[in-house]
Amino acid sequence: MVGAVVVKDSVEVGAGHHEFAGAPHAEVNALADAGTDAQGATLYVTLEPCCTTGRTPPCTDAVIGAGIARVVVGCLDANPAHAGRGIDVLKAAGIATTVGVAESACRSLNESFFHWIRYKRPFVILKMGMTLDGKIATASGQSKWITGPAARRRVQRLRQWADAIMVGGETARSDDPRLTVRSPKNWPRQPRKIVWTTVPPSDFSPELRIFADPANNPLFAAPRTSGEWMCFLADLGAQDITALLIEGGGELAANCLRAGAVDKLVFFVAPKILGGRGSRSVVAGNDPLSLDDALGLADVKVERVGSDLMITGYPPCSQD
Repeated sequence: MVGAVVVKDSVEVGAGHHEFAGAPHAEVNALADAGTDAQGATLYVTLEPCCTTGRTPPCTDAVIGAGIARVVVGCLDANPAHAGRGIDVLKAAGIATTVGVAESACRSLNESFFHWIRYKRPFVILKMGMTLDGKIATASGQSKWITGPAARRRVQRLRQWADAIMVGGETARSDDPRLTVRSPKNWPRQPRKIVWTTVPPSDFSPELRIFADPANNPLFAAPRTSGEWMCFLADLGAQDITALLIEGGGELAANCLRAGAVDKLVFFVAPKILGGRGSRSVVAGNDPLSLDDALGLADVKVERVGSDLMITGYPPCSQD
């Protein structure tokens, strides 16, 4: 996700973004929007301009040809084969360059793509919704709805981001989720559905909503160990799946965390206390023997989303 703006004499004269893979890049769109006003202007862009020919010509050629005087870049390209080369091309052409402005925000825009470029497997987000006391459902499995409408709208945005969504087999049965982007309607690129289970597909009712779209039937898989997870994620990465959203339940959450398969956590916490020994925990699995077994998070952020809190962070296994 890349955006670009052309500014001349403190006035925005052009803007553009990269709309989809294979389409003109953000810089090219912004320069076309600016026209002749690009001469002597400053180009602001979230990602280093490309300097190689892929599906489109090099953006550095377009920047140089437009007569841009200065380029301000948010972050470098994460691909080791490209990182910094575009900047060198612009400098060699006599264009002043500044790199690293709002770098953290620009990197976070593309953390899944950067991760896939480096490791050839998808960036994995574990998303869970829970009560204040860490419960995701009653003992009978009832879970709708723990979080409020605003949090559920934010989950729809996460599904828009995802190339694939995974849930546990019990969640697929008890919640009967669609695992689709429902807002906005007619979303053009529905994520692939994955069910984490050792139960054969024939044991799942064909009436479940995960089977509603014959063109997007779910994949059934059950990686358990760290090695199995890495092989599974590598297989997904080879299919150009750059972003995997895991939505629970508790056993799946425990397993992927302990296996080191999660790159980022997004937990929605509702101001409710459910209680109950049999109520289902947000992270289940085996009982830890020591508090030293607890997973700490880095770069933790807390945001109010409607009546709920959204807590994000990165586990120690994350490589980005």
